[in-house]
Amino acid sequence: MRGQVFDERWRRHANRWSVYTRFAAIPAAVAAGWSRVWLDWWAVAPIGSVVLWLVVNPFIFKPIDRPAHWIEKGVLGERLWLGRSEAAAVYTWSLRVLLLLGLVGLAGMIAGMVTLNLWLAIGGALVVMVAQIVRLRRFADIYNLYIGNL
Repeated sequence: MRGQVFDERWRRHANRWSVYTRFAAIPAAVAAGWSRVWLDWWAVAPIGSVVLWLVVNPFIFKPIDRPAHWIEKGVLGERLWLGRSEAAAVYTWSLRVLLLLGLVGLAGMIAGMVTLNLWLAIGGALVVMVAQIVRLRRFADIYNLYIGNL
């Protein structure tokens, strides 16, 4: 990958299976949070499992050598954006709006779990997922712009 621009940690993080299973953690988090209705304090186990999964996830998948899928390019494009590449500057406003939208969705998801409002929890989770998918698509564009200029 052109001079190994990305370290192994980011290349593991970009593995498409790592990304897909992190997305799967969103509805799993809702279910784990909701489990307190049935499990009371034992709900700490499924909630802790989701948190543990999110922590270990990037370490258990093998690093990619060359991104073959837009979602892999998206994660690597996020790294470029975090490094504030000039190629990424054009997307800063839209990425910030999408981040804000995702945070609003996260707040709705958490509020829905706290108040046991199923529609708010599911709706919030969907907003988080859609905002993140669109962000990853923009990050893939950044990857294509930046790597295309190396």
